[in-house]
Amino acid sequence: MNRREFVVGSLAASATAPIGAAWAQSGPLTKIIFPFAAGGSGDMLCRQVAEYLPAALDRKFIVENRTGADGLIGIRAVKGAAPDTATILVTTGPTMYLLPMVENEPSYDSAKDFVPVSQLARFEFVVAVSPSIGVTDFKQLVDWIKANPSKASYGVPSSGTIPHFTGFQLEKTLGLSMSRVAYRGSAPIINDLVGGHLPFCVTTLSDTITQHRAGGIRIVAVSGPTRSPFLQDVPTLKESGVDLVAEGWYGMWLPTGSSPEFAKKLSAAAVEILARPDIKEKLNAVTLIPVGSTPEELTKALAADTAFWQPIVKATGYKITN
Repeated sequence: MNRREFVVGSLAASATAPIGAAWAQSGPLTKIIFPFAAGGSGDMLCRQVAEYLPAALDRKFIVENRTGADGLIGIRAVKGAAPDTATILVTTGPTMYLLPMVENEPSYDSAKDFVPVSQLARFEFVVAVSPSIGVTDFKQLVDWIKANPSKASYGVPSSGTIPHFTGFQLEKTLGLSMSRVAYRGSAPIINDLVGGHLPFCVTTLSDTITQHRAGGIRIVAVSGPTRSPFLQDVPTLKESGVDLVAEGWYGMWLPTGSSPEFAKKLSAAAVEILARPDIKEKLNAVTLIPVGSTPEELTKALAADTAFWQPIVKATGYKITN
């Protein structure tokens, strides 16, 4: 497994928002480094925030997609940047806590190499099935796996991801034997589910909800602590008898040594932006749930997820090679 194959959960593509308003402001320029490609919901989140930050902080903001090495290029760029308020990192929480766990030689320490700003938005994972296996709920899926162990293959968008480790935990908790198939993103997974070539998968809600609504596949469980606001009729894993909560989220950080005062101002501005009804509507359209938090709350979220996933990841023995 190499870095090119490591992707921390793909999200459904969406139209990016304009950031012309950011350029209309005076003051110094700040780059928001997003370590993934343009066009997805995470990129849209960055651009929505960038559009409204200038009015609060009297400076210009632009989003730069610094892609490569599964997010490491962008993360390293911010890690090595001067703490002069000119560079901000927005990335997924799983990128910040999972990558150091699965690298043989961790590239960074998320708690020490960055100054926390705000948790921005959450996203959810799901278990989805192909209509070809005749399953309509999670209990039926478990029964099908028990009856068809040789056919029990599930897809994940890549190895070393939350879907990968969620699948591992399902196997362990339910005492089932299943074969994990790592894909390059969710699109081919959905194609194989619709075509009946793959029984089920663990991936993001955003990548499955369209086909679920169209009847091409069926989502039988969501991984959040409560039912998804986008799929109120689908139970959680906990409701389905699996004591597991697995969520993804986006956060904002500054390089280590950055001013705590600037971090607090940036956090307050992000919280205000994410509370706007129009922003909430745009993010909900791509199944993102706006959060907005203090730096301290972001630190707690990162620490909690690190503590939760570390023993699970260790139990798999999984590592990526440099």
